[in-house]
Amino acid sequence: MQLNTKLAVIAAAVALAACGKKEEAAPEAAAPAAAPASELVVKIGHVGPTSGAIAHLGKDNENGAKMAIEELNAAGVMIGSQKAKFELLAEDDAADPKQGTAAAQKLVDAKVNGVIGHLNSGTTIPASQIYNDAGIPQISPSATNPKYTRQGYAGAFRVVADDTALGGTLGKYAVETLKSKNIAVIDDRTAYGQGVADEFEKAAQAAGGTIVGREFTNDKATDFNAILTSLKAKKPDVVFFGGMDAVAGPMLKQMKQLGINAKFMGGDGICSSALPQLAGDGLSDDQVYCAEAGGVEGEQKAGMEKFRADFKAKFGAEVQVYAPYVYDAVKVMADAMVKAGSSDPAQYLPALKATDYKGVTGQIAFDEKGDIKNGALTLYTYKGGARSELAVIR
Repeated sequence: MQLNTKLAVIAAAVALAACGKKEEAAPEAAAPAAAPASELVVKIGHVGPTSGAIAHLGKDNENGAKMAIEELNAAGVMIGSQKAKFELLAEDDAADPKQGTAAAQKLVDAKVNGVIGHLNSGTTIPASQIYNDAGIPQISPSATNPKYTRQGYAGAFRVVADDTALGGTLGKYAVETLKSKNIAVIDDRTAYGQGVADEFEKAAQAAGGTIVGREFTNDKATDFNAILTSLKAKKPDVVFFGGMDAVAGPMLKQMKQLGINAKFMGGDGICSSALPQLAGDGLSDDQVYCAEAGGVEGEQKAGMEKFRADFKAKFGAEVQVYAPYVYDAVKVMADAMVKAGSSDPAQYLPALKATDYKGVTGQIAFDEKGDIKNGALTLYTYKGGARSELAVIR
């Protein structure tokens, strides 16, 4: 019994000592870690055609969004009292309206805070109803059909001039500057292509030009011999094409093969860095005239040149057309959130409407419809296989 008692006493002492050690160590082990900074996740959706014939244009736009998102995160942007972490949710609409609405619904279901896109008017317009119904602001960097901002949607904006300005300027230029009398018009029957062709036709006729033929194709066509042969007989001075560069390139090749020596005109859809490659030997110096819905002048040119250099260094590719406008659209949306102190669409929408932002593409402010105020247009031609600026017009 005594031995057992001694053992019990020893065991109790050991246990007590162990407890004492734990109590001494406890303060160090329980020292609270530094509290993580409050972080607000902001989801920005982007939609463009990253597959299909104009995937090079869609990827160009998506890269513009990526560049802006990375810069915002590196800058440590604060929205209210929280540090914002911007996430890009990128979707492919393949320039197809049906796929575009599916992509829009996917972004709505993901509860994005805002959307930049779509690239084409034909996908932007049907998708805009889905975003409007969900109360999610949308800024298109490149959709130019006037209908987009004339539906009465409070959250629909664009950072480029529309087809009324684009097609109208080109129509007037064809007659007054290029001195064209007989003009042929072709469109690809998309919302963009037909819209810009209609505006061109109206302006050309108003300036005194004669439309000698109006033909149409589609946005996936590669053979234009029938419509070009029909137009050749009418001896046009200018052939205007409402559509994208992936169709314009082969069309230029076939014009050359048929001996059609007319000037070739188009809107921003053909006005890309890729057109010379797509047209090959079908492109001659000073043959193609196009307009991009946007433009910078004077001191703004340095900012745009820096953007283009940074873009090429980052992605190993030249800017095609609208990457700078996507970049600015993302920054404009983020700026509205900062000013409102909230990423909630209903809270930052008033600040978005009141935007007055200096971007790489120029000063951005919106009118009551959501269109950019005083939108610029840049006229281009092609020389030596490269795009060459002619003038910036407002």
